[in-house]
Amino acid sequence: MAAPRILGLGPQKNLAEVVRLAATELQKTHGPSKRLVAVAPGIEVQASRDGFAGPYQLFVIRLHLPPDSVVAIKSIPAHAASPCTLSEVEGLYELRCQAPATDSSNEPLTLLGELWRLPEVWHVHGEEYQNDQLSIGGLFQEMAERRASDVHLYPGASPVFRVDGETLSASELDPVSGEQILTLLREIASDRDWQQFEKENQCSFNYHQFGAAFSRVSAFITAGVPHLTIRFLPELIPTFEDLHIPRSTMEKLGALHHGLVLVAGMTGSGKSTTVASLIDWINSHKSLHILTIEDPVEFVHVNKQSIISQRNVGTDVATFREGVRTALRHDPDVVFIGEMRDPDTIRAAIDAASTGHLVLTTFHSNTAAEAVNRIVSFFPPVERDLVRLQLRDSLKCVICQRLLPKRGGGRIPALEFLFNDTRMISESIIRGDSSGIRVGMQHTISESKIFERSLHELVKLGKITMETALANATTPEIVEQMRIGTYVPPQLERKFEHRGD
Repeated sequence: MAAPRILGLGPQKNLAEVVRLAATELQKTHGPSKRLVAVAPGIEVQASRDGFAGPYQLFVIRLHLPPDSVVAIKSIPAHAASPCTLSEVEGLYELRCQAPATDSSNEPLTLLGELWRLPEVWHVHGEEYQNDQLSIGGLFQEMAERRASDVHLYPGASPVFRVDGETLSASELDPVSGEQILTLLREIASDRDWQQFEKENQCSFNYHQFGAAFSRVSAFITAGVPHLTIRFLPELIPTFEDLHIPRSTMEKLGALHHGLVLVAGMTGSGKSTTVASLIDWINSHKSLHILTIEDPVEFVHVNKQSIISQRNVGTDVATFREGVRTALRHDPDVVFIGEMRDPDTIRAAIDAASTGHLVLTTFHSNTAAEAVNRIVSFFPPVERDLVRLQLRDSLKCVICQRLLPKRGGGRIPALEFLFNDTRMISESIIRGDSSGIRVGMQHTISESKIFERSLHELVKLGKITMETALANATTPEIVEQMRIGTYVPPQLERKFEHRGD
């Protein structure tokens, strides 16, 4: 049984209206049910129906009556327009009646409201929720047909699919209930993940629908009801061409022997897919040991020329931090850290990159230039100068990406590349000067490329509109200057003079 909801419905004169309001609220958060129970001091209402839709057909009202109300309530069956009986059950008066046929004043639920002041606050819950088992295969098929990246399930609503970054409700599909979501979660979760969900009200894990896709499943409780999100991850890892990212640049990164490569961007920008594509290229072209630490494992790789060891937090290693800390004991050449999320993980990544390993990782940042200072901000002030020095020496590249709506449908990435390949950029890293890094990225002596350059190229190729480019640029004026041919990279020296350096 779902946890009761407390509803302040205000003064009502008709018990049928109390049930209608309560049913509407429960439908929003729990889904449809065959029975509704509403409880308040001195009264309990049970309303039932044959199916999950339409009006309730039978009402059972149990009353704890003060002596001066007994006679009046006993008169209801004699005056009611629809069938109604009154009996005493376990010291309570039980009124049993059919659903009102009209809004007539002599319907039993209306008469009760006139004779007895109805409470304003009710504790309500549903029973016998819809429990037809959801088809996990059907959900994957729907995602594939709709080209959806995710599906969201929450009680009282039809499945919601994310297509090209937009959430779209599949109103032609039946609403789901909390019981259906929990049954589906129990079906696809391991015992460990289910126990975590029961204990912590949340869990995240990888699920493989054979022949369709891998997925990342996230489940959590909000306002007492379960929500479930499934992210679609194709079985065949996309190529650089599939992702519209430059092969020559990515092959150069894959050929590195050591150093730190960050793939940055906001949530849902495709960071994990870009890393998976890069790992797959290394796996196909080099004979190495590739070690990944992920929470959870998303894209699943198979050994090609390389050996790949994918460690899933919780099943293969106790914690994310422990997996990163001990990674170098396992003789890796390439280490992929699912996300840099705390100082210990960042330290381990930098140390590995500084000792002859290629380290790939993802990080949340809106631009490549900001990523350096965002990493440094994880550390106390006394450590920041050392971290900047380590980043200057170990950081090879930051790829930052934004997924944009493509002409004709779909999405395409705008890419920003920060290569730590000039004195301008490395000295700005030491100073923690994000704007200096960005200026250095715009000079032709660096292989770096700012978002605006990528946006301008996508507009010229007809992949996106100028409006999309301007809306997603870090500095829209630069896109406009590139369009009309007046763009000139800023001078670093002038910038320092302006800052008074």
